[in-house]
Amino acid sequence: MPDPTVVARSRERSRPFLYGGRAHPLLLLSLLIAALVALPIIGVLSNLFVVADAEAQTFTHLWQTVLPEYILNSLTIALIVTVLTAVIGIGCAWLVAVFDFPGRKLFEWALILPLAMPAYVVAYAYTDFLQFTGPIQSGLRELFGWQGRSSYWFPEIRSVSGAGILFAFILYPYVYLIVRNAFLERSPRMWDAARTLGAGPWRAFMQVSLPLARPAAAAGIALALMETLADYGAVSYFGVQTLTTGIYKSWYIFSDRTAAAQIAGVLLLTVMLLMFLEQKSRGRARYYAVGARSVVQPRAVLRGRHAVGAGLFCALPILIGFVTPLLILVHLLIDAETIVISARYVEWLCNTILLGGVTAVIAVIICVVIAYAARIAGGTAQRICNRIVGMGYAIPGAVIAVGILIPIARMDQWSSEHGVALVLSGSVIALIYAYLVRFLAVSLQSVQAGLLKITPSMDASARSLGHGPASMLMRVHAPLLWRSVLTAGLLVFVDVVKELPATLTIRPFNFDTLAVITHQLASDERLGEAALPAFTIVLIAMVPGLVNGLLVARLMVPVMVLARAIAANKLRS
Repeated sequence: MPDPTVVARSRERSRPFLYGGRAHPLLLLSLLIAALVALPIIGVLSNLFVVADAEAQTFTHLWQTVLPEYILNSLTIALIVTVLTAVIGIGCAWLVAVFDFPGRKLFEWALILPLAMPAYVVAYAYTDFLQFTGPIQSGLRELFGWQGRSSYWFPEIRSVSGAGILFAFILYPYVYLIVRNAFLERSPRMWDAARTLGAGPWRAFMQVSLPLARPAAAAGIALALMETLADYGAVSYFGVQTLTTGIYKSWYIFSDRTAAAQIAGVLLLTVMLLMFLEQKSRGRARYYAVGARSVVQPRAVLRGRHAVGAGLFCALPILIGFVTPLLILVHLLIDAETIVISARYVEWLCNTILLGGVTAVIAVIICVVIAYAARIAGGTAQRICNRIVGMGYAIPGAVIAVGILIPIARMDQWSSEHGVALVLSGSVIALIYAYLVRFLAVSLQSVQAGLLKITPSMDASARSLGHGPASMLMRVHAPLLWRSVLTAGLLVFVDVVKELPATLTIRPFNFDTLAVITHQLASDERLGEAALPAFTIVLIAMVPGLVNGLLVARLMVPVMVLARAIAANKLRS
């Protein structure tokens, strides 16, 4: 007859999240974190079917008048982004992964640089460059003697198509990074087999490489579309009405939080539908690479006009998405009146660094705890918690802001009715909470990637030497995780610096950040004054590579980590 003590210990080991017959503290903490992340989403969805009173039928009015236009504009921009990011991202990935031509190694890393440019910064730069009074149109009128707008046609940058093209040239790196990785991971035997059977490079690409890279391409495109739908700064500056701008109009102009939440719910359902369609498009199809992955695939050498064509195809997105906006900002900064480091600029910079630093530290601590909990104990409940925490990055910042402000406003109202001095609306606490909901996934994926590199045998050795979970984390895992933790913190810091919608909605009164002040100055057409904070944001976006001590050619490697890690997580959420 088995010993009851042995049986009890065996059951406890089989249920690792039971601690003394109760739920493990790490599981309880993970459940609390997951509930806090899910609260804004629940808050938004709970307002979808709320019937407003007769005096506040804002959503009904918007639905009967302008909401269909918002939806149509959002879908049109999404369609443009889908086509262009697919063509640019897949094309560039195929060229740098399969062929060798002059400048390939430069393009391999430089094609990532547009990710350092916030969409609203690029929008401000190109508007100044391409508008009627800008240098391009002014030069054309002087060159050809044109008089007024009626004497010639010039594409309007402030339009639906202009917004779609702008987003595509900024967000194509998501597709490029993931698809390039897929091309490099595929076995060379497949390519060699296709060429042996008489297929040329183009036919081998269409019939072999492209089908194998389809899941990666779909993931990258979905990631770009989510960023597109979440944007507010660029479309607002262009005067393009989308679902995101509709949220702000309902909130600020109509002062109807319910209508704002309902429009946010429509946007949230659109994002969920996007993820569902991506997974549905794959069905049960699975794509595997067989053979030796470690074999380096020989690249076909391009010469002559083919090499020139490949170089131009790869150079154009870099020129449009990074070099030109950067040069425009530098040109604006050359003006002596804009290069003034005032006390207000220092205040904006300090506010930005404070928010980014505090959020990054809290995010890293939370993610180390829940990722470590999943490693040492696992379990279905813990996996579900980690998945909920990871889905926040797929939710637009405006949706999260609305989902947070509604319950917080009710808490403030309840506290005031009961004589408790609790004001969370428009506070730094609420703003950091929104950042954490939005960007915990970024930190979590980096920490999990670092933990996966630590062999489980090290855990077993530490346990045999008498180390408990806490001691093992501090003395074994922490020294090995510091690079991943640093990268995780830097990625969160950069995302907080670039975040505009949530900051614009939740920030305390008279508490401005670089992103907010850039948007406000550009909205007032003070582009010269907006150049300095905008340029600072771009420089900060490059900090991860510099701090990690990488070479210039690998400056944006942390962004590659972000793109590869977050794409799969978003699509699973």
